[in-house]
Amino acid sequence: MPSVARLLAAFLAGAALVLAFPPFDVWPLAPLAFAGLVLLVRRSRPAVGALIGLAFGVGFFLPLLHWSGTYVGALPWILLALSQTVPVVVFGALAGPVARLPGWPVWIAALWVAQEAVRSRVPFGGFPWGRLAFSQSDAPLLRLASLGGAPLVSFAVALAGALLAYAVTASAARRTVPAAVAAAACFVVVAGGFVVPVSDPAGRSVRIAIVQGNVPRLGLDFNAQRQAVLRNHAFATVELSDQVRAGKVRQPDLVIWPENSSDIDPFTDPSARALIDAAVRAIGVPVLVGAVLDGPGRKVTNAAVVWDPHNGPGERYVKRHPVPFGEYIPLRQISRRFSDKVDLVGRDMYSGDRPGVLDVGPARVGDVICFEVAYDGIVRDTVTHGAQVLVVQTNNATFGRSAESAQQLAMGRIRAVEHGRSVLVSATSGISAVIGADGHVVDQSGVFTKDLLVESIALSNTRTLATRVGTLPEWLLIVAALVTVSTRFVQAGRDRKRRGSLK
Repeated sequence: MPSVARLLAAFLAGAALVLAFPPFDVWPLAPLAFAGLVLLVRRSRPAVGALIGLAFGVGFFLPLLHWSGTYVGALPWILLALSQTVPVVVFGALAGPVARLPGWPVWIAALWVAQEAVRSRVPFGGFPWGRLAFSQSDAPLLRLASLGGAPLVSFAVALAGALLAYAVTASAARRTVPAAVAAAACFVVVAGGFVVPVSDPAGRSVRIAIVQGNVPRLGLDFNAQRQAVLRNHAFATVELSDQVRAGKVRQPDLVIWPENSSDIDPFTDPSARALIDAAVRAIGVPVLVGAVLDGPGRKVTNAAVVWDPHNGPGERYVKRHPVPFGEYIPLRQISRRFSDKVDLVGRDMYSGDRPGVLDVGPARVGDVICFEVAYDGIVRDTVTHGAQVLVVQTNNATFGRSAESAQQLAMGRIRAVEHGRSVLVSATSGISAVIGADGHVVDQSGVFTKDLLVESIALSNTRTLATRVGTLPEWLLIVAALVTVSTRFVQAGRDRKRRGSLK
């Protein structure tokens, strides 16, 4: 059994990793915290390493995901944090044996990426929050996203931490040269991002407007006041048109509304449709409207609808990855036994099956809705299907003034560099933002305030290496981790047989 001191150290290392993420953004703490974890599990037996992984995971995910329990209570938050900790427990169990192999910093880093890949896919489609990559939006390693996406950035962070751990252990053993080489390699990994070029979109320029209409109240009842959210966004769009006519703002080519900006189905409610029609005709350009639609059947649909000033509603995108326990309830009868809060989601949400590629005025937009920005494949699908700019429609009102909005914004910055596209984040209550293809935030709103962001952006039709290779880097790292783990356990089996034969 590990000592209480080791478990406490692992918990504190996990807590330190939280500070690398928004809203703190102390990105160097990511490799440092990972180095601490590696030092604690290195040479440990699997059972001991698993307990250390558990302490680290709890120390990390409990505070990182605190926003998930803002309005639904502690139980869902704790269950989510524990579910995300399980792969870290497995990592801890395997890291000790792997660290006995030559070149172990590389294999440890690959093993970490493998556990992130598992978390991103299971259960219920996974939950990629808390990947090391998403702590690096202000770091030089951000640029690596253009070569291998978020998995490569996570690998680089983990490798830097593992190399630092190697340098510490080598120095403690008075192996000065290996320690110095490992420390230098750690520096090269982190600083190497500076030499990676980022995309500079060379397509035609378009002027976009993001409307953040705000919500009447925080929390799950953000839309309890009928049509209030829709009216906020419709009236803000009319105000924008007034500014255009007054010459205060140049006419945009397209307008983006956030997720759930129409809190009433405009296809079944004539007054909601009339509000949208009036706002869109006032601004005179296509508006991408986020709407909650009734159906199919007893379900509801989270959709983005292209609304034209002349032809009305046209193309639409339906959210492909509804949030389990937030937008639909898996195993509802069983889940209710743990918490009656599941009934706050009265109707399950329908899942779309097509990438969110829509023609909105002069731009071919790649739309993802809310948490979908965290999923590599959902974002990449829009680019491979022709998206020239990425849009993240989101409604963060249900998470209050928590860190969720800032953490989601950081993911948008990673996606911008990964695919060489400007990213437009449109939120009901903030944070809305315009992100350049280099990951720089050009403009952003505050939270729980009405705001209008109007900027010119360049469209892009080129593809980064990360877009072209897709999941290949991640799968190569997963295979490397599996081969390494298998090799180590085969070797351990042979060692046991050899010792047995000598008795």
